Amino acid sequence: MNTTFEAIEKRYACRAFSGAAIPPEALHAVAAAGLHAPSGVNLQPWRIVAISDPAVLAELEQAGLRALKAWDEAGYERVLARGGKLLYNAPAIIVVAKQPSEGPISVDLDVGIVISHLVLAAQSLGLDSCVVALLAAAFAGPDGAALKAKLSFPEGWEFGLAVLLGHAVSPGKPHEIDPAKLIELI
Repeated sequence: MNTTFEAIEKRYACRAFSGAAIPPEALHAVAAAGLHAPSGVNLQPWRIVAISDPAVLAELEQAGLRALKAWDEAGYERVLARGGKLLYNAPAIIVVAKQPSEGPISVDLDVGIVISHLVLAAQSLGLDSCVVALLAAAFAGPDGAALKAKLSFPEGWEFGLAVLLGHAVSPGKPHEIDPAKLIELI
């Protein structure tokens, strides 16, 4: 089978990382894969920030937990009940910042295409991943401006999405597909 299709079929959302470090060249390769994503009229309205610094990861996690507690107390309690790890002990994260747009081009769609490239590149290198949108709360909360500065977001840019990377504690299963959701007019 083609390795691209293997990566697509095997990928799943890992929510229990071992914490073991991943090689810097693997993190760079995954992040660089996002640069190959297409975008509307080739605007490339994103910045890709690869992070494996434990202090920055801890800061992101704590800011996310503080923002989640203020925004959704029940959600915060659920995170605490499952171990209190918003980033699931991942040793690396790639944050995709987005340029706000008022035009007809969907920046969110462009960010989603980048994320797809990132998770499939990670899978092809034997890394597990999880897409996280919940960190948006951290960037919108009281720590947001400091986080954006620390991650070198251009002025006025926003959090788009992020991908956690690492090795799973134990292998997970891909989600079950529903063939009924495919319509073919061939």
